[in-house]
Amino acid sequence: MTPAAAPRTTVVLVYQRSTLPWVFESAQRAGIDLVLVPRPDERVDPDRLPPAVVELLPLDIEGDPEGALAALRERYERAPFDGLTTHYDPVVPFVADAAAELGLPGIGSGPARAAQDKRLMRQRLAAAGLNVPGFVALDGPTGWAAATALDFPVVVKPANGFSSMGVTKVDRAADLGPVVEAVWELGRTKLSQVSGLIVEEYLDGPELAVESLVHRGRVRVLAIGYKGEPTGPYFEEGVYRAPAPLPADVQEAVVREVVAAHAALGVADGPTHTELRLRGGVRPYLLEMGARVGGSSVSHYIAAGVSGVDFAGDALRIAAGLAPRTLPATAGPLVPARGAAANYIVPCGGSGLITAVHGLAELAEDPRVDHVVQMLHPGDVVRPYPDFSGYPAFVLSHHPSTADAEEFHRSLEHSIRIDYAPQGAAS
Repeated sequence: MTPAAAPRTTVVLVYQRSTLPWVFESAQRAGIDLVLVPRPDERVDPDRLPPAVVELLPLDIEGDPEGALAALRERYERAPFDGLTTHYDPVVPFVADAAAELGLPGIGSGPARAAQDKRLMRQRLAAAGLNVPGFVALDGPTGWAAATALDFPVVVKPANGFSSMGVTKVDRAADLGPVVEAVWELGRTKLSQVSGLIVEEYLDGPELAVESLVHRGRVRVLAIGYKGEPTGPYFEEGVYRAPAPLPADVQEAVVREVVAAHAALGVADGPTHTELRLRGGVRPYLLEMGARVGGSSVSHYIAAGVSGVDFAGDALRIAAGLAPRTLPATAGPLVPARGAAANYIVPCGGSGLITAVHGLAELAEDPRVDHVVQMLHPGDVVRPYPDFSGYPAFVLSHHPSTADAEEFHRSLEHSIRIDYAPQGAAS
């Protein structure tokens, strides 16, 4: 008698945008089946599923979390799956709660909330003795007067915001109250639930992103990338180039801070996307840590291009309770760089009704470009910052060095342009 085949590993992947291919391709390479919970703002054709997806499981997590949990429980009892994960920041706590409820691997409810809520994050980092700017945590739009004692300028953020939504720099104490009220209102309308606000002292210096994979408490840093030096007032993202050209002592300080932050927040398993500022160009301060693969899996492209590690594939393995397979056996926490990768985040460059996007089609023939992912198109409306309408496009490319990536990005600043309808035409 032929022995029965071993059951395939199955992971429920929550709110992953189907047009971003990396996590699906990684699952296919790893032999992992995916049950996809589609994003509410995206229709996935059941006859044309992404690679590795064997089933669609629609859930209204933000509108009906109790119903979504009940549906997951019913699906698990009917046909058990091995793990549950997401790369969409707003539902990280729900996924952690659901995994714990079903007895599946996960980071736990406490670490999930500490990583997402910037008030808790700042408190935990400060208690651990890590670099933290002066800050005031707010439960609502009142009480902001206490923050006028901070050193200005300051930055106001929704505590559970993401993608720079609502993040606003305030130069003078006299202007703080109206900004706090505006950011609160924006968070209230754009997030399913705004947990509060944080006002913190502005940090100067270069911004960095760090992609890490942690398994059983051991942190491995796969890539440290440069994200420009945004000065506000709204911090629209623009570039991501890795590895960042840092002096050895600064690089070591960044790695130490990131590793210590995992311990302070209690994140012991899975992928993380950490953003920092180098105050004065040398001292790392965490801005936030996402307990996920960043950019809805775009960070997989960067981490894999720099380290050679299948970031999304190993993240899926950890979500299923398996050990990562592609990490090299290096002694230290930083995986040596073996290439350079970059993401040019096309800036909105304005607001209103998009009438044309120039310069993307020509990139299809450029051998340096691996992916052009366009999210905004003619007919879409871009709202003025600090509201966040989405990124127009990503241009993902590989290069011999970070300096080559920088030169390429300078050329894109001139070749890519978005046209908007005249003022008033969008209405």
